[in-house]
Amino acid sequence: MKAVYPIVMSKGESHIVVYVPDFDINTQGENYADAMEMARDAIGLMGIDMEDDKAAIPSPSELDAIRQEPDYADKTITLVDVDFAEYRRKNDMRAVRRNVSLPSWLDAAAKEADINVSAVLARALKQELRIAEP
Repeated sequence: MKAVYPIVMSKGESHIVVYVPDFDINTQGENYADAMEMARDAIGLMGIDMEDDKAAIPSPSELDAIRQEPDYADKTITLVDVDFAEYRRKNDMRAVRRNVSLPSWLDAAAKEADINVSAVLARALKQELRIAEP
């Protein structure tokens, strides 16, 4: 799922402070570009955590509604795009156990050749699914 969320940025003493109203989270960056990237990362992380917990990901607020908030009058308000599927693909690198059946002679040959069957399977699946290596 792709979405565009409003963020609210303000200058702190040494960093740009970012608030993401739709997720009620804060982050920061060294400059505006870094702050926007950190916001994208925070939204992506929250989103995939919510998906894993079977919780609904918040719909993005309208930019004009955020701009009308009196607390944000002197802040920089902009949008950050997030592709939750891409974020998961790039950041969720935990391994999962799968039971795979193959002929015993092929298993023996792989062991003899010291081939990591899991790694070969992962490469083959990425190729079949046309997923580029990160």
